[in-house]
Amino acid sequence: RILILLFLQKLVGFKKNLCTVSCMGRLFRIFFQSGSERSGKQCYYEHNGKLKVDYAGGCAYLDENELHLTPMEYKLLCLLSKNVGKVLTHTFITQNIWGRSWDNDVASLRVFMATLRKKLEPTEESPQYIQTHIGVGYRMMKIE
Repeated sequence: RILILLFLQKLVGFKKNLCTVSCMGRLFRIFFQSGSERSGKQCYYEHNGKLKVDYAGGCAYLDENELHLTPMEYKLLCLLSKNVGKVLTHTFITQNIWGRSWDNDVASLRVFMATLRKKLEPTEESPQYIQTHIGVGYRMMKIE
């Protein structure tokens, strides 16, 4: 691990500003700490029932099987999992995922949510993870 950090420092050069060294230290902590060391202030993954979202790794698991998500589905899943139990409005979601230019494009959001649900939910009739609040938005349910 030390060799990797030294290699990164050599690659960037020692004469760069301290910000670069600080950023490299942060990257080192993110990628090389064990899960128990990460349990301090920042959380790099979320568990919700059988769903696990690994923020550092950029992937998600359901029943220990990796979900094959598109980048947009992964962004939606991260936003929902960081706000478990809260109803997120259509506007809030679109602004956080796409920015202000997508303010009123609820139809596209519905399509992305439908594809995400197909990968998460066991049946369409009884959604377990993502709940729709008609005319308002979506909420990720907390599952024990």
